[in-house]
Amino acid sequence: MTATLQNHDDEEPTMSVSVLYMSMSLDGYIAGPNDGPGNPGGDGFAPLHAWFHGPDGEFRRPAGAAGELYDAAFATGAVLVGRRTAEQVDHWGGDHHGRGVPIFVPSHRPPGPTVANYPLVTYVTDGIAAAMARAKAAAGDREVLVHGGYTAQRALDAGVLDELQIHQIPVLFGAGRRLFDGLATRVELDVIRVIDTPEATHLRYRVRR
Repeated sequence: MTATLQNHDDEEPTMSVSVLYMSMSLDGYIAGPNDGPGNPGGDGFAPLHAWFHGPDGEFRRPAGAAGELYDAAFATGAVLVGRRTAEQVDHWGGDHHGRGVPIFVPSHRPPGPTVANYPLVTYVTDGIAAAMARAKAAAGDREVLVHGGYTAQRALDAGVLDELQIHQIPVLFGAGRRLFDGLATRVELDVIRVIDTPEATHLRYRVRR
């Protein structure tokens, strides 16, 4: 069943919009316990991505309206990702799921040696706002896909995250890494779309300025 509260998708964008795409448990976790480089996503992480993963963990396009969300995530023009997330997946081998789009990593430290082999990956050392500006310039009129809990928090604090696409999974983790624990200030949101499926409730919010 699909319930649409408000849908502004028909509006032609005049510039890039930054969108956080994250799967999250009902109690706010984006990773299970013991999340780290040797155990990306933590213990019991798989249910968060089951809505677009096959039985062996491979990517698969969901049927129906959720498939449109899957398509949108892979049609973005640039990626902005936190260093922790980027390093856990070795920067997707320098190419975000084979899409050939630039990847920007805000960090105050220089990149590790493997990044020299990844021409699409750029480390930005002068803050989240500068990193977002570069990602938006690279994306043109397409979205910037934002990954990573800490990076999302800092982007919200800096006022440079425009929208959130949260895939809320019907599971309670009880422990792990939460998405919004580190926010510095209160953030008001407007609901712009709700898509309800058996695997997840897909919630789209716009950050109120």
